[in-house]
Amino acid sequence: MTEGNFVDYLKIYASSGKGGGGSTHLHREKYITKGGPDGGDGGRGGHIIVRANPNLWTLFHLKFNKHFRAEHGGHGAKSRSTGKDGQDVYIEVPLGTIIRDSETQEVLFEITKDNTEQILLEGGMGGLGNWNFRSSTNQTPRYAQPGIDGKENWFQLELKLLADVGLVGFPNAGKSTLLSVLTAAKPKIADYAFTTLKPNLGIVQYRDFQTFVIADIPGIIEGAAEGKGLGHRFLRHIERNSILLFLIPADSDDIKKEYKILLNELKQHNPELLDKNRLLAISKSDMLDDELKEEIKKELPEGIKTLFISSIAHQGLSELKDNLWQLLNE
Repeated sequence: MTEGNFVDYLKIYASSGKGGGGSTHLHREKYITKGGPDGGDGGRGGHIIVRANPNLWTLFHLKFNKHFRAEHGGHGAKSRSTGKDGQDVYIEVPLGTIIRDSETQEVLFEITKDNTEQILLEGGMGGLGNWNFRSSTNQTPRYAQPGIDGKENWFQLELKLLADVGLVGFPNAGKSTLLSVLTAAKPKIADYAFTTLKPNLGIVQYRDFQTFVIADIPGIIEGAAEGKGLGHRFLRHIERNSILLFLIPADSDDIKKEYKILLNELKQHNPELLDKNRLLAISKSDMLDDELKEEIKKELPEGIKTLFISSIAHQGLSELKDNLWQLLNE
């Protein structure tokens, strides 16, 4: 998936169908000139339904199709015939999509499970035909109910990636390189900051044909929780990751300080992120000898397990996958 194809936020307009009107027909046939009422009910207007599609990873397919209108219900007819229900319209979204009312910003529902369908807007009910209004005192009612109007509104769709592991680190820490080595993903890689401008997903192949999903989140900078850099646009993608894998390069001036800054940005964005399992990987470790590693170990942050890895030299990657898999299955 190219960066331009990743869409994690957009607005859509939806309009459900109007219910069909009831019929005021009076029964007529040969030798029966004054039959009773037999007008049928109107059909229901079409719903607007949001449906989960596990094969989608982005909202890109909705980028150029933001207006959804369901079909109106058919009118009732003679012989108590009910009008046809309006055809429902389905909006398919990836797992992890949040739907908000665009005006009030109220969260209406979230799509997090496969085979989920949620009615976004109900179609209008069909009106009752005159057959429903007959009585002993009014045996030939010549009126029926009109159909109820459908509903319309603007909605905001927001995607939070569903991944098992989220990569957290400053720009140019080696997150995209690690993703490309562990998975078949092909993120953009270069030796300058902010190479990654959109999240990337990859599937890690583990032992016995088991897999887990890892997400490369664009690099964090200090002040990201207040919206600096890419701010909230990427921090929200970390919220649904089971494990946070912090990546700090071996040539960092102060590993402990960088880790503290990253942790503080997550805390300011959402304190619940600190409750997730965490693992620290020192990337680009192929430039270190054993003596330097021992020196760095003395300055590492406390309370988090640390591994030395190198994506280029393929060092420590098996141990990294073992530790991630163990954390995922605790």
